[in-house]
Amino acid sequence: MPGKPPSSSPTRYVYLGPEGTFAEAALSRAIATAEGPRAPRPSVAAALAAVRSGDADAALVPFENSVEGSVPATMDGLADGDPLVITREVFLEVAFVLAVRPGTELAAVRSLASHPHALAQTGRRLAELLPEVTPMPTTSTAAAAAAVAAGEVDAAVCAAIAASRYGLECLVDDVADNAGAVTRFVVVERPGPLPAPTGNDKTSLVAVVGDRTGALLDLLREFAVRHINLTRIESRPTRQRLGVYSFSLDCEGHVAEPRVGEALSALHRLSDDVRFLGSYPRADGRENRPVPGEATDAAFTEAEGWLSRLRAGEL
Repeated sequence: MPGKPPSSSPTRYVYLGPEGTFAEAALSRAIATAEGPRAPRPSVAAALAAVRSGDADAALVPFENSVEGSVPATMDGLADGDPLVITREVFLEVAFVLAVRPGTELAAVRSLASHPHALAQTGRRLAELLPEVTPMPTTSTAAAAAAVAAGEVDAAVCAAIAASRYGLECLVDDVADNAGAVTRFVVVERPGPLPAPTGNDKTSLVAVVGDRTGALLDLLREFAVRHINLTRIESRPTRQRLGVYSFSLDCEGHVAEPRVGEALSALHRLSDDVRFLGSYPRADGRENRPVPGEATDAAFTEAEGWLSRLRAGEL
């Protein structure tokens, strides 16, 4: 699949819809209105497929949540299919409301719907408010709000933006079990020129290791010996057979940095497969850990020069 032209920048965005999702709010935070049109897609898979087919230049999809962890649809969608790369990350504080049709009282709520992640993050509060109601899962929080507006269910756990978009009222303004929950979204594009290093970057990748003793330890060692800090690592089944797993991970640094490049080269030798998912500016408000002197770019450059002189017989 051809990559995007080197001089192009995203102009057509898609996001996990429908309208009124947290993904739409995150996309509004990530880009300026003038950057181009944006359109919802019914699922993460559909959003990624739009980018792969060229129907969109970039997609914003949820990647992980501070309460519920990773979003499997995104992790698997990036690990499989034609390559896509992350070019940006966006962090959004997630606040949930209990939305109903105007005039509906709490005692009249007999049915409730929302996305499974939202239900998991509001379970205790909902049990207090609506102990007799069994929540129903939907594809998104906005889809739940739309179902309320259509009269299909009585209430939805959703974002305030979704309640407003569908003409609902907020019966309870905050139904989250954990204050300050944050969702991390990523912007993905077709392969092309990477964002330039900023000095405070992340690199994401997926490595498939075989069913052998010490495979994960070998993978981790390549980062440790180069003083590369991992900010996330988790396993996913490859769906090939039991015992064969892929490891999705984020590390500090940019692939343009010698130590990160060396680590990825080593993983390529050690693993059954490595999929590079991008190097991009860090956006979580934290700074990468200081690099000791022996792991700086200058140290790697000096060592490479020394080795080159040895190979040339310049002792």
